[in-house]
Amino acid sequence: MSPYLEIIYQDEDLLILNKPSGLLTVPGKDPLHADCLEKRAQRVFPTAKIVHRLDMATSGLICLALNKAAHSHVSRQFQDRKTQKRYIARVFGKLTPETGSVDLPLICDWPNRPKQMVNFEYGKPSLTHWQVLNYEEHATRVALTPITGRSHQLRVHMLSQGHVILGDKLYAHPEAFQMASRLQLHAEWLAITHPVTAQALEFTAPCPF
Repeated sequence: MSPYLEIIYQDEDLLILNKPSGLLTVPGKDPLHADCLEKRAQRVFPTAKIVHRLDMATSGLICLALNKAAHSHVSRQFQDRKTQKRYIARVFGKLTPETGSVDLPLICDWPNRPKQMVNFEYGKPSLTHWQVLNYEEHATRVALTPITGRSHQLRVHMLSQGHVILGDKLYAHPEAFQMASRLQLHAEWLAITHPVTAQALEFTAPCPF
């Protein structure tokens, strides 16, 4: 899978990578899933450790820390929602209005895991904002800003609006799945605070679709 490792930024504390679609963030239990972004990074940067994850099918920006202090500091930023993220997606149909929010609690759908589902009784609060970028013939290109960081949040929130993400093998209906060769979801922009200098940092990885 190429590129093997796409480095967006590096210093003594941080490593920002652009993960390709189809590569796990961390190793899976199945030996077939041993190849992952973290292991690739550790071959070059032995102390690198993942701070947050992207789904295997999602591409885009991921932050790794190169020492324990940096890992603790940046992990806390993600937990405390001090970071900012923006994703680009192509969803089925015409998403309206052009801006909106989805505020629906999510929980693992255990009989069908790894799928997640909306559950008002036991789900964890989950909030996503969207802004339409442009309309295509049978799809909408949209910027998605997750305020929380639940598993499959963007995928289930778009499903809940009747506009599944194209190429999503877990949630898309056959027509939407066949409209793309991969999940049309990319982590395009990430803003964090440097764990040592306290400088505000912003990173961008151009959308590949």
